[in-house]
Amino acid sequence: MTSLLTWALRGVALSVPIALGALSIGYSDLLAQAPAPNERQRPPTPVRVLKLTQTQVVPRVTGHGSVAPARDWRAVARIDGEVVETAANLADGTIMAQGSMLMRIDDTDLRLSLAQIDAQRRALVIRDDTLNASLEIAQSDLDLSTAERSRQAELATQGVATQTTLDQARRAELAARAKLTEIRNQLTLNAAEREVLDAQRAIAARSLDFTTLRAPFDLRIASVSAELGQVVSRGQVLLTGEGTEAVEIAAQFPMGRLGPLVRSLGAGATVLDLAAQVRLPAPGHDATWDAQVMRVSDAIDARTQSTGIVVRVDNPLDQAQAGRRPPLRRNTFVEVELSAPPRMALIAPADALRGGQAYVVADDGTLERREISVAYAIGPVAVIADGLAEGDRLVVSDPVIAMPGMAVKPMPDKALKARITAIAAGTGTGE
Repeated sequence: MTSLLTWALRGVALSVPIALGALSIGYSDLLAQAPAPNERQRPPTPVRVLKLTQTQVVPRVTGHGSVAPARDWRAVARIDGEVVETAANLADGTIMAQGSMLMRIDDTDLRLSLAQIDAQRRALVIRDDTLNASLEIAQSDLDLSTAERSRQAELATQGVATQTTLDQARRAELAARAKLTEIRNQLTLNAAEREVLDAQRAIAARSLDFTTLRAPFDLRIASVSAELGQVVSRGQVLLTGEGTEAVEIAAQFPMGRLGPLVRSLGAGATVLDLAAQVRLPAPGHDATWDAQVMRVSDAIDARTQSTGIVVRVDNPLDQAQAGRRPPLRRNTFVEVELSAPPRMALIAPADALRGGQAYVVADDGTLERREISVAYAIGPVAVIADGLAEGDRLVVSDPVIAMPGMAVKPMPDKALKARITAIAAGTGTGE
């Protein structure tokens, strides 16, 4: 029994592989795979594009700087004395009108000096009157002495008068002449002394003007260093202030961006011909002021290679609006925009131009590489100088593989075009 079972199992083990082999041969035509078809053509790669058109551009460049008053003022004591009066509202931050009395120093000593000088001048007048009277007498005495000397000389010639008598007449004449000269010299000295007194009086009168300190122009008080009752000395700073009629901002601008901006004005133009605007970014809105370019700094910043352009804003206090435009105060950090008149130009996103090259979509739907040059940039917007033309479809996306001649599917990016158009015209943000 066991042997029969063993042989039966061996028969099954041999028959199964043989049957499977026969089946595979019989159905081989059905199981065979058809040859693989040719690989399908790769679809065009979608890319975002901008169709270039002439767009209004406001050439401009932005710098930054701090506000400073156009005029600073320091009130320095020019005489010694006690402060006897100050303006009622004299304090830091107070705005004082031109001509307002700020502080007064005691002038008693100066007025006493003037009175003393006037008394000395009156004494000189009296002395001159006395000397003039003596001068007449001395002149008469000299005339008599001269006549006597002439008479004695004639008598001596006739042998009537002695030589001794003639010599005495001569000495009398010399004495009278000396007296007359002395009086005249005294009058000359009095005149010189009067000139000295006049100069001293002018100095005292001028110093009297220094006792009252007045605002030289409309100013905001910055600091007060002297108080009522304090004795101040010549040269001491009493207070400081700053003019309110204008402020200046020395903003720093990259050297490489100023040149193209000035050249856009035309031949013979300078930085002073550019329009200027000051901007203070604030949450929800930007406060702006019209400004005027005043001058260019004479030094270049060695670290940033930028130059300072000074602009001026007139009457910043009058332009202040509560909640909208604050007054421009010292040390406020602001933006300064210099601009040229609007003109038409081709523009493109600056990040679509890489290493002086750009990709455009040709008429046959393939990529074409162009060599381009940029005139200048306005924030993220590049103004094209050469290499692109109106109607070109500029690729603004970054395809994974960018090969000239590859097939692409252009997709206009209207949102990007609207954004760079607004920035170029100065009506949008993003610089």
